[in-house]
Amino acid sequence: MAVPVIDLNADLGESFGRWTLGDDAALIEVISSANIACGFHAGDPSTLRRSCELAAAAGVAIGAQVAYRDLAGFGRRFIDVAPAELRDDVLYQLGALDGFARAAGSRVTYLKPHGALYHAAVGNHGQAKAIVDAVRTYDPTLAVLGQPGSLLLKEAAAVGLRAVPEAFADRRYTADGGLLPRSRPGAVLTDQARIAEQVRRLMAGEGVIADDGTVVPVSAESICVHGDTPGAVEIARTVRTGITASGGCVQAFTNLPS
Repeated sequence: MAVPVIDLNADLGESFGRWTLGDDAALIEVISSANIACGFHAGDPSTLRRSCELAAAAGVAIGAQVAYRDLAGFGRRFIDVAPAELRDDVLYQLGALDGFARAAGSRVTYLKPHGALYHAAVGNHGQAKAIVDAVRTYDPTLAVLGQPGSLLLKEAAAVGLRAVPEAFADRRYTADGGLLPRSRPGAVLTDQARIAEQVRRLMAGEGVIADDGTVVPVSAESICVHGDTPGAVEIARTVRTGITASGGCVQAFTNLPS
């Protein structure tokens, strides 16, 4: 029987100037794909360079974590950007990060929206299409990582891009398969036992337990851990241990056939 293979992704490069967020050096040793900030919601040029160098040295896949232009709000506030402007913003971020990735001896292999843009691309056709248009314009070999069933992944697949669904180890879900808003109590999971159980269920194909107690089916090729969650490194280790305990192995989805 083939060993189930799944990607483990996390957000990196979210420090800014003298302000440090997360432990990228430790996290890079656990994950297989790094969603690196591109400077719009977090990250400055030197931070982006260091993050790409860390990923390249560890053999970790580099993804562009694009966002709204919202440093003050960490990209977690919806901005009603015109699709043409959003397309150009995403294209700008892709090019910037890919420059640093190539300087480090690697390259950007996928894109994942961050924060409010991630959620907007679930059901907002204009925003989802703008992201996909930017990816297709820049490099149609790039994959797009997002929420299962989202318009983002549907738009990506419709134009021939690789659409990769993901699940979250450290977030609670709602009954409709979305993520519980961060403004709600318990939206972010930090308890190791609960995270381990969520990973076990995902690996077993049992879905996740939503905030109302119902079971939500979630099919994913990648599992995400947020780099800014308290204890992110230990959470990532717990997730990786849970994957192997379930008989699986961790490998970047960009290294596997689509």
